[in-house]
Amino acid sequence: LDAHAILVEDPSRAERIEVTAHHVIIATGTKPARPVGVEFDENRVLDSDGILDLKSIPGSMVVVGAGVIGIEYASMFAALGTKVTVVEKRDTMLDFCDREIVEALSFHLRDLAVTFRFGEEVTAVDVGSAGTVTTLRSGKQIPAETVMYSAGRQGQTDQLDLANAGLESDDRGRIFVDDKTFQTKVDHIYAVGDVIGFPALAATSMEQGRLAAYHAFGEPTAGITALQPIGIYSIPEVSYVGATEVELTKDAVPYEVGVSRYRELARGQIAGDSYGMLKLLVSTEDLTLLGVHIFGTNATEMVHIGQAVMGCGGTVEYLVDAVFNYPTFSEAYKVAALDVMNKMRALNQFRT
Repeated sequence: LDAHAILVEDPSRAERIEVTAHHVIIATGTKPARPVGVEFDENRVLDSDGILDLKSIPGSMVVVGAGVIGIEYASMFAALGTKVTVVEKRDTMLDFCDREIVEALSFHLRDLAVTFRFGEEVTAVDVGSAGTVTTLRSGKQIPAETVMYSAGRQGQTDQLDLANAGLESDDRGRIFVDDKTFQTKVDHIYAVGDVIGFPALAATSMEQGRLAAYHAFGEPTAGITALQPIGIYSIPEVSYVGATEVELTKDAVPYEVGVSRYRELARGQIAGDSYGMLKLLVSTEDLTLLGVHIFGTNATEMVHIGQAVMGCGGTVEYLVDAVFNYPTFSEAYKVAALDVMNKMRALNQFRT
């Protein structure tokens, strides 16, 4: 209604309640973006929300978009036996992740019979009684029982009447905020979570909400930590914290890589995970951890060990000396740490 008053409606109870507050936090999240011209019938053509209401597992599916959500669903349905084709207009997927990790995930998904069509764009989806035919700009046609669009997310701000409070959103419904306080341009109004954009993760969003509330009530904070773990719940999982090799190379930061393969671990052999891997990116100047990248079972759990070491300013020597329970996936840290130390020792030998 204005900068301090909010109208809350409950259609199920036909209630309209006006609430006023000194401070407001907007955390309305996002909804799947629906491209103009695509008819979503909630049966054959769906978005990433509608897919949850499927009554049966389709035999074949086209996933439009190879972002986090698209890849998560593609891997889930492939694991359930669905023949999946992923269409992505860019030349790669998950370009913010470590390239070697993405290659490993791509290989594993292809092994599950997932087909990738990179550099392609959907121009039409025709729905028939038996299924769909997706036409690409190149002229290729893909038959499938179901089409799922995962073409990004749209901030749920279109019903908020932001202008009444002196605010506005961008063309994707996102609200601009200060990245330390999460204040909007109206000082007493904050915005957190998916509605402000990347990384749009539940864990990060909750921390943003806590810090926004602290700031609103004058509690001192150091701001959100730069060490934010990223978790992708594909099958297998992908997770990382810190810098990627591309970023370090671009910034001319000298580093060495330590790698551990799950197949080298007793726990990996017990679990039947022969494809998983863990990478440590280590500074060659002071041995600090610069990044941790994991692909495989429990990746989203494992990443927190590296996050804790990095957050405390620890070095790879800590991981070399640490004793890990046996058999565990966590041993991968020690194996990777020994690997990188051996490489650096060899480098020093050749220097002399």
